[in-house]
Amino acid sequence: MKARFFELAERLGRMPKPGETLLCEFSGERSDFVRFNRGRVRQAGSVEQGYVSLRLIRARRQASITLALGSEDFEASRAALDELRGVLDDLPEDPWLLFNETPYSASSERRGRLVSAAAATEEIIAAAQGQDLVGIYAGGTICRGFANSLGQRNWHEVDSFNFDWSLYLEADKAVKGRYAGFDWDPRALEARVEAAAQQLAHLSQARRTLEPGDYRAYLAPSALEELTGLLSWGGFSARARQTKQSPLLRMESGGTLSPKVTMLENTAEGMAPGFQGEGFVKPARVTLIEAGRLRDALVSPRSAKEYGLMPNAGREGPEALELHAGGLQSNRVLEALDTGLYISNLWYLNFSDRPAGRITGMTRFATLWVERGHIVAPVTPMRFDDSIYRMLGENLVDLTRERELLPDVSTYGERSTSGSHLPGALISSLKFTL
Repeated sequence: MKARFFELAERLGRMPKPGETLLCEFSGERSDFVRFNRGRVRQAGSVEQGYVSLRLIRARRQASITLALGSEDFEASRAALDELRGVLDDLPEDPWLLFNETPYSASSERRGRLVSAAAATEEIIAAAQGQDLVGIYAGGTICRGFANSLGQRNWHEVDSFNFDWSLYLEADKAVKGRYAGFDWDPRALEARVEAAAQQLAHLSQARRTLEPGDYRAYLAPSALEELTGLLSWGGFSARARQTKQSPLLRMESGGTLSPKVTMLENTAEGMAPGFQGEGFVKPARVTLIEAGRLRDALVSPRSAKEYGLMPNAGREGPEALELHAGGLQSNRVLEALDTGLYISNLWYLNFSDRPAGRITGMTRFATLWVERGHIVAPVTPMRFDDSIYRMLGENLVDLTRERELLPDVSTYGERSTSGSHLPGALISSLKFTL
């Protein structure tokens, strides 16, 4: 794919007329997909696909088109380029247009230790023996590329897998799990399925209904992912800060989270490419929150142009979010929780007071009541409504030493390269309203 894209970009790069600049983006993958139901294969298949987006720029005007790579790559692309040229004069000037005019070329290929889809399937079925497992496995190589008529060439290629699954008991009772990474390990898979099976056994007990109020709680990494995902809706955006729409607005005027909270956009160790569609190369790391205090924003080229900043991102939401680990050992979570709620997942999250960083949402899947370090009963779904300044601020007891890689499981159109690397969080008090 790399050679094919760069050859096409080289030929197209000779076609712009004086005053024109051509930007080319590539997005492709070679992926296997296997869908499971009742612990058996429901559907399996493989995908190899590639798309090229062409953007022609002239006199602060731009037009773009996306094409699927096929047997007539150059002819189709040349015709598309002529089409773009024909519409440029009819378009208004874009006042916030900014693209990299100082070529910087780089290539990154991260090889993983993946097994074939057949081998992964056999190991998943073996691990799920006797369980009603439902889920989807996606694994293979994801590619991203950039080239322009100024001579810049960038390439990103990563081998990864993601197995997103649940163990189902009955009705609405299930335990959700995820196993993802760059190196497949059947022992790690077995351990995760076994841990989920132990939680599933607790769901067969009678549910306990708790009264609204404040409860000590542990948020597993997947639950914490929902919180950080909602914060990413403007919380780290330069534009949101400039327009005072950030849910972390109070942090701009001195509000803080716990000193235990340090968040990074860690592109160097994530799955997302280190460059973006305007040709700017991203920093290896951007510190978003350091020891509880707000630091740098994610700045897109358009925001950079509008507000006089330096671009450091494509879109202004994290694609490789990392939260530093704490000191709590994962195998001692129940002991540290003592009495309270063990929350595996959250859903339906939204802001109940965006400027104040207040979030509401529901518990989901395995939410368990714990007494004196022992699981007692599953809990009926509950709604929480609390401030991020309490959850990750004054009420944060600790974060776990162990963290979990949580890729975006979206496969709509193509596999996503976004993801998070998160610990679990022990909270002294979480406010439930229903």
